[in-house]
Parts: sequence; C-alpha cells; structure tokens
Amino acid sequence: MSKKLLLISVAAGVVSFLGAFGAGWFTRPAPVRGAPEATTEGAAEARSPAGGLPSALTPTLPPAHEGTTARTMTEEQLKELIFEVREKIQEYNAKTHSLDQERQRLLVAQQTLQDDIATLNDLRVDLAATVATLRNERDLLQKTRVEVEQAERTNLLAIAAAYDKMDPVRASEILSNMATTQSKNGGTGRASNIDDAVKILFFMQDRTKAKVLAELATSEPSLAALLSQKLKQVTGG
Repeated sequence: MSKKLLLISVAAGVVSFLGAFGAGWFTRPAPVRGAPEATTEGAAEARSPAGGLPSALTPTLPPAHEGTTARTMTEEQLKELIFEVREKIQEYNAKTHSLDQERQRLLVAQQTLQDDIATLNDLRVDLAATVATLRNERDLLQKTRVEVEQAERTNLLAIAAAYDKMDPVRASEILSNMATTQSKNGGTGRASNIDDAVKILFFMQDRTKAKVLAELATSEPSLAALLSQKLKQVTGG
C-alpha cells in the first residue's frame, strides 16, 4: 500500500514538472538573437546622425572639412614647390645666359688682344726697319760731313784770309784744281783735297766766297754746286 502511494506521488511530481516546463516554454518572451545582433544594434545606435562612422571612432577621426583642409594644404605646398623650382630654373637660365655673354665678351677681347699683338709686331718690324734706315743715314751723314778740328781752325782762318786778298778768278782756279785733283785721285776722308777746299771756302768772308763761287759757276757749274752742297755739311767751325 505504501509502495503504491509512493509511485503515485512520483508520477504526480513528474507530471507537475512537465506541466510547469511546458507552461514556461510556451509563455517565454520573444527570442533574443545572440551577441552579433546586439553588436549590430549597438553599432547602429552608435552611428552618427549623418549615417557615417561609429560613435566610438568619431572622436579619433577628423571631420570631413579637416581632410579637405589637409588636402588643400598639400596642394598649396605642391604649388609652392613648383614655383620654387621654376624660380631656380629661371635663375639657372639667367646665369647661363650671363655666362654665355661673358664668354662672348672674353672671346671678343681675346681676338682684339691678338689683333693688337699682331699690329704691335708689325709696328715693331717697321720701327726696326726705320731705326736701321736712320742709322744708315746717320753713318752716311757722318761719312759725308766735313769736320773742322780745333787744331786746324787757326790755319784755315789764315789761309782763308789769304784767299780773301786774292783775285776771285785766281782763287776759283786754285780751288778748282784742288777739287779736280781730289776727283782724279778719288781720295776721301780728312786728307781729301775737296774737303780742304770746302773748309777754306767756309772760313772766307761771305763777299769773297760769293765771288769765288760765281767764277766757279761760270767755268765749272757742277763743281760749284758740289762745293755749295758740302758747305752745309761743315761742322766745328
């Protein structure tokens, strides 16, 4: 009797449990999706009103206008860099042009200097030729010049005084013979007779000298011309 009651009690307990479980099953609230849905809903709630980024990331990322500003600054820097490069190119071109002009000036100056050197060389050659000509003329003049030394000056003055007292015709004949003897012998230098004739004429009085040359011009005009020419070459008188 007691076993039967025990079985009845156990069966009643099982039925009660099953009834309670069934009632709880059918009366449970709407099922909640797992963590992913909660995360999705949280992400949806965290989105910005504009439908942009999550609210958790919003403080760390710059707004849209800040990105535009950064991009604008980059473009300005690029423009400034391009401007600086262009300036450098212009400066380089200007320096290159200046160097080209300077090189051209140097070439012109070098050519001018070479021309001047060539001209100076030509002038030097001409000057050397002129100096040589002058030396030759000086030597020739020294050879043709009639010099009167101080020692013979006294004697020549005495002889010229004697000729001044002679008849111009006789004086011209003596001087003509003196010059003719020199021409035939071909003597030159200080001992030549024609130089002595010139010296005598040089120290004669001007009036007597003129008469003697006039007589010589009548008889021997070439000799008179030669004596007149050599009178200009007498030095030391």
